[in-house]
Amino acid sequence: MARTPLLQLKDISLTFGGNPIFDGMDLIVQPGDRVALVGRNGSGKSTLMKVMSGLVDADRGSRVLAPASTVGYMEQDPQMHGFDTLGGFAMSGLEPSDYYRVERAAEGLKFQPDRPVATASGGERRRAALAKLMAEAPELMLLDEPTNHLDIQAISWLEEELRSTRAAFVLISHDRRFLERLTRAILWIDRSTVRRNEVGFSGFEAWRDKLWEEEDIQRHKLDRKIKSEARWAVEGISARRKRNQGRVRALQDLRRERSSMIKRLDRAAMALEAGHKSGRKVIEAEAIGKRFGDQELFKNFSIKIQRGDRVAFVGPNGVGKTTLLKILLGELPADTGRVVLGTNLLVSVFDQSRAQLDPEMSLWDSLTGDPEMRVSGKADQILVRGQPKHVVGYLKEFLFDEARARAPVKSLSGGEKARLLLAKIMARQSNLLVLDEPTNDLDVETLDLLQELLADYDGTVLLVSHDRDFLDRTVNMTVALEGDGQATLYAGGWSDYQSQRKPEIDPLEPVEKKKIKATSQNIDKNDENTLSFVEQHRLKKLPDVIARLEAEIAKLETYLSEPDLYSTAPLKFEKATQALLERQSALSEAEEDWLMLEERSEG
Repeated sequence: MARTPLLQLKDISLTFGGNPIFDGMDLIVQPGDRVALVGRNGSGKSTLMKVMSGLVDADRGSRVLAPASTVGYMEQDPQMHGFDTLGGFAMSGLEPSDYYRVERAAEGLKFQPDRPVATASGGERRRAALAKLMAEAPELMLLDEPTNHLDIQAISWLEEELRSTRAAFVLISHDRRFLERLTRAILWIDRSTVRRNEVGFSGFEAWRDKLWEEEDIQRHKLDRKIKSEARWAVEGISARRKRNQGRVRALQDLRRERSSMIKRLDRAAMALEAGHKSGRKVIEAEAIGKRFGDQELFKNFSIKIQRGDRVAFVGPNGVGKTTLLKILLGELPADTGRVVLGTNLLVSVFDQSRAQLDPEMSLWDSLTGDPEMRVSGKADQILVRGQPKHVVGYLKEFLFDEARARAPVKSLSGGEKARLLLAKIMARQSNLLVLDEPTNDLDVETLDLLQELLADYDGTVLLVSHDRDFLDRTVNMTVALEGDGQATLYAGGWSDYQSQRKPEIDPLEPVEKKKIKATSQNIDKNDENTLSFVEQHRLKKLPDVIARLEAEIAKLETYLSEPDLYSTAPLKFEKATQALLERQSALSEAEEDWLMLEERSEG
């Protein structure tokens, strides 16, 4: 016997600003469904959720909710008009006997119910809205970027809550690991079409690539058939006019079919270019500490950041990650210790608050009005890495069409605002990139591209993020602040940090053993020949890096040895030559690092 759908959308059509978002869309959500809703930024994910929740009425079609069922929706920007505190908002509509649910959620999500709404941050408002939804326990939960502004501990709590719930839910999220662990089906919005597949998010990319491959094959076959029929139309017309006219009409039908095939959206053409190289030593901090009132954020913390390092700062919200970052950048003074900045630093900052974006300005003015990007006497051009470029052309590289150029920033989705901020940052040359929660709201494809850009970036990266998968893919060092006044340096990304963490020390363990454990990973400040834990890890990895670079150099040299390459493909020759020079330089540095570290390790 077929199950009664929990929610059903039939023949839904919706336009915005004259542009169709959905046309004739059908969608079913069954009881117990665990669905990931994915798609490009601006594709209509949040709009579709609002249609599912009943907050937005479609131009055509129907929405049918199962009898006696409820739908809960957590939006990205919750409105709390008429409420004095976050707790008052979260408990609204609940029976007094259910208030404990809000208190439990507040503990797991780490927000203060007595916080006044007027002074609460956007992140605190989102956590309160999420707590309200979890406390209401509807049959269907619609969650729009629920992990934004949550630290990793809160994300883990939410994961466990959703894994144990019997309710159906639909998730929009940039967090790969979150989606992989929770979802069993995919809703993919692609070119105003919604496709469904009964696989979890871990199978999404393989499914998407297979569909794209099938599209490409079909398009290729159709192009060949049109070309063949068009050649006949020109060369093969005979006196048998009725038959000929039939083939002409068939050719017209083929062309209409081809034009109706919606072009696949281009990939963003973002580029990240380092300026002139910084000094070898980027930041050196020695025994720094910081406290606010009675709260000690960290003490006696030391770190050496060298050119090319990728350093992550992790820990619960409010533990001092951003403060530590500002101290390392010289923006705040430390209470104790000292910080020395390297030479020739060009710093670019991506802030999670998007403070660099004026919501009332248009995308056009946001770029052309930036003093660092303005081209004197050219109102329609901006400086992109030192070269003038038309503002619309540059916006297209970040997947904004010409019609959006004059739209206000406030009309953009969260992911589109993130792309616009990346456009501003990537227009400048830099050698020290500071990214504070860059993954919030970005779609999967843009996130993948950002990871690739960071991997090829010839500079240093400092990163604050709660995205575990992103950390594992991008960083080689992790600084963990866990709220105990300590900041500890680990080699590798999030998973490496988790595997290296020592369990809590048994309080019954002898004091002598405690001391050994507590100091085993510390750098001996008085012994210059002692390698830090991170340096030991780097020494272990360097032979593999050297071998990879040597293999790439050999491949490029073989390619460049082709006698007619320069005359037949000068651009390829130039790119290959530049790649060879870059890898030779990287090899020289890697060998130098290995020799230095090896000598120090032998003592």
